[in-house]
Amino acid sequence: MTDTATAEAPAADLSAYKFRLNFFKLVVKDAGAMTSFYQRAFGFEERNRVAMTGLIEVMLAMPGEAFNLVLYQHTDGREIDIGSGYGPVGFLTRDVDGAYSHALDCGATAARAPFDLPSMRIAFVNDPEGHQIEMIQFARPAAAKE
Repeated sequence: MTDTATAEAPAADLSAYKFRLNFFKLVVKDAGAMTSFYQRAFGFEERNRVAMTGLIEVMLAMPGEAFNLVLYQHTDGREIDIGSGYGPVGFLTRDVDGAYSHALDCGATAARAPFDLPSMRIAFVNDPEGHQIEMIQFARPAAAKE
């Protein structure tokens, strides 16, 4: 085995673990400002807030859901660099053009205006701290003609 090789994981019945995606975190510089942005731009509700030595976490959720976005702020003075080792946060919408304009009105910056791909329309914005957001509108099948 070389230094870059990894041992093969033992086979497992993954269904026994009952994995479900519960949340993801964005490290932010200003939890208060970013909470406000995600509430205004996308309709998140704050479900919980934890403040401990060195950090604040704000748990956000879409109405009717358990929390699924956590804004994490270091409060010990360290600098944050968003970097390039992540993909965009993705949202589905029924109106990508309207959602794109609304996000810009709430403080997002344009990354890529709405455009079409087969069976979908997509747009990208950056939140006020630079995290990329992708919005997708799937095309609805045309109604059957009578």
